[in-house]
Amino acid sequence: MKLLTVDDARARILAAAAAPVIETVALADALGRTLAETVAAGRDQPPFRASAMDGWAVRAADAPGRLRIAGESAAGHPYERPLQAGEAVRIFTGAVVPEGADAVVIQEDAERQGDHVVVPAVASAHHVRPAGQDFHAGDTLLKAGDRLDPWRLSLAASAGRARLGVGRRPRVVVLSTGEEVVEPGAAPGPFHIFNSGTTALTSMLRTWGAEPLPLASVGDSEAAIADAVAGAGGDVVVTLGGASVGDHDLVKPALGRLGLSVVVESVAVRPGKPTWFGTLGDGRRVVGLPGNPASAMVCAELFLRSLILAMQGADPAVRLVKARAGVPFAANGGREHWMRARLAWSDDGAVLATPFRDQDSSLVTVFAEADALVRRPVGAPAADVGDPVDVLLLARA
Repeated sequence: MKLLTVDDARARILAAAAAPVIETVALADALGRTLAETVAAGRDQPPFRASAMDGWAVRAADAPGRLRIAGESAAGHPYERPLQAGEAVRIFTGAVVPEGADAVVIQEDAERQGDHVVVPAVASAHHVRPAGQDFHAGDTLLKAGDRLDPWRLSLAASAGRARLGVGRRPRVVVLSTGEEVVEPGAAPGPFHIFNSGTTALTSMLRTWGAEPLPLASVGDSEAAIADAVAGAGGDVVVTLGGASVGDHDLVKPALGRLGLSVVVESVAVRPGKPTWFGTLGDGRRVVGLPGNPASAMVCAELFLRSLILAMQGADPAVRLVKARAGVPFAANGGREHWMRARLAWSDDGAVLATPFRDQDSSLVTVFAEADALVRRPVGAPAADVGDPVDVLLLARA
């Protein structure tokens, strides 16, 4: 069995990723999707000079002074004549500043006297938003690969776009294996454990923009595994358990019946060494994750997430940030170690990463409390408190 480095394994997985399938969706359905086109401005925003405040549109050269009220400019209902010397127009936030006016006096600073208003001195352009202050016609507002969050969707709407081209959500089959696994809510026997892995993976997949297709767990049977996957459809298959080389690790032999070609046999990573990747005869990609929850979730963060993002046209890179060691770290061995850790902040504002004492790969409680994964490279020397470490932040609502 050939052990690949984490980086080499990810590179092989990404090289085999399917190209994004593009579809057009309404803005209301685009949240969390990956943009597949460039969004450019068709006109200036705002398309006219606009008032930033409620008040009076005036000529700065006429202030201070007592000015005749010539009319009103409200949002969507502008004053359509040029402002003359000695005149003022009542104006409201967002309304068009009339031609000839070059400043707005806020209403608190003015005094209305019948059909006149007394205004103080005001500088030219005061409280006037110029046309194109936000963006100009032809500006690139969004680009392919951008993840569509509420603010980017607002920007697309500001440009008048009602629909956007996005990467289709990859459909991901999730199959848990093992005779010991029963579904949550079932009555377990004395030697059963509940299937927590499928719940974790389907939730992670939704967060990454995929459409999960969870299957009922199956036991240690080549035929049952092959039959479940054969009829499941999807673009990607993720298996949990049965990933190693023991007598009961039957996933690879089972999927061999479906034309499995293995690209990554195992990875020099801790936890998660048995993680593998391949393709089926029908072109579906397969990510094989270990059955232990921590191993599965760590390797899902490192490999599955990148695959899912790439298949939507998003940046698949694993982004690390710098922190300081909250406790001493021992020297690392021959496998890259990703340690579940809690983050805190020192008095000087530095981020401190403290790994949990027990890193056993079966512990779900530790992952539920972790804020980040600390990366310890192969052969990393011992680190003291305060030394820099790389961390992968975990998404927390």
